[in-house]
Amino acid sequence: MDLSPGKLWGLRRMADEKGIFKMTAVDQRPPIKGPIAAHLGVEQAPWEEVARFKRLLVETLQADSTAMLLDPHYAIPHAIDAFSPKKGLIVTLEDSLFRETDGGRYSSDIDDWSVEKIKRMGGDAVKVLAWYRPDAGKEVNIAQQDYVKRIGEECARYDIPFLFELLVYPLAKDAHQTKEYVEMQGKKADDVLASVEEFAKPDYGVDVFKLESPVNAADADGSSAVQAVFDEMGRLAGRPWVMLSAGAGKPEFRAVLEHAFAAGASGFLAGRAIWLDSFKSYPDWDAIRSGLEGEASAYMAEICKLADEKAMSWSAHNCFGASGASLTPATAEFRHVYQGF
Repeated sequence: MDLSPGKLWGLRRMADEKGIFKMTAVDQRPPIKGPIAAHLGVEQAPWEEVARFKRLLVETLQADSTAMLLDPHYAIPHAIDAFSPKKGLIVTLEDSLFRETDGGRYSSDIDDWSVEKIKRMGGDAVKVLAWYRPDAGKEVNIAQQDYVKRIGEECARYDIPFLFELLVYPLAKDAHQTKEYVEMQGKKADDVLASVEEFAKPDYGVDVFKLESPVNAADADGSSAVQAVFDEMGRLAGRPWVMLSAGAGKPEFRAVLEHAFAAGASGFLAGRAIWLDSFKSYPDWDAIRSGLEGEASAYMAEICKLADEKAMSWSAHNCFGASGASLTPATAEFRHVYQGF
């Protein structure tokens, strides 16, 4: 796995000086829009309310974050001026509205949004979420594979890291069928592992995986059996990977991180585990801010400390060799020319 100058720079911008990713997700749309709309008794949450909460997240949680994940609908237009230029900027590309069929889910880009635009605006990485089930319809899986391949090719073309989020989901036939952005109840570890194995192939151009727990978060009990599943997921990833929280509670997500770091994860990119409890105070904005500055920030500091102690530097992964990131000839020349600056 070779790194071009742009990808190397983007990965460094997203991590701390030790190569650990401590990243906060602010790009959620349905998990924020839904509760606001329900409280107000309207079909669509007002843009101003959603954007206001996202700005609060940036203002209160960026201090301990090495990078933040922002979306172009709300967070970027309303909070980019509050976002520190010292932090890595990851930008969402996929639409939160997916097409559901009996055979599975189809992902697509946000309208009038692209890898090129993310690069032009100064993004340090492109994030894409794709729903995937190995046992979904053949046509669906081919479409999802082609979608991810296209993004990987565009990230290579514009020389920007591709951060890929992979989530299994319930099919129409499953007992726990839902369209909510939550961890699938009763998910099978084999489905998660097989999905990681597929997208770890070089055809997709993934630079960093954002992965869900291969077991239900409540089952991350510290046992050797659960650890073995995490170890296998890390082996299959074959490159830097971080954990997502998928709406897990604070204690459950911390337990997931313990397993993940023992398996070689390089950090986390989490949202709701950090800020959801504070958001439940909506529409009391003073209480929301107080919760974000208090409990949420304290939890962020706690999992950052855990990452400092136990996570693996992204440059230490086997794909980069024992001595650090493997460079393309162009990158090696780039380093040589600028080493004195």
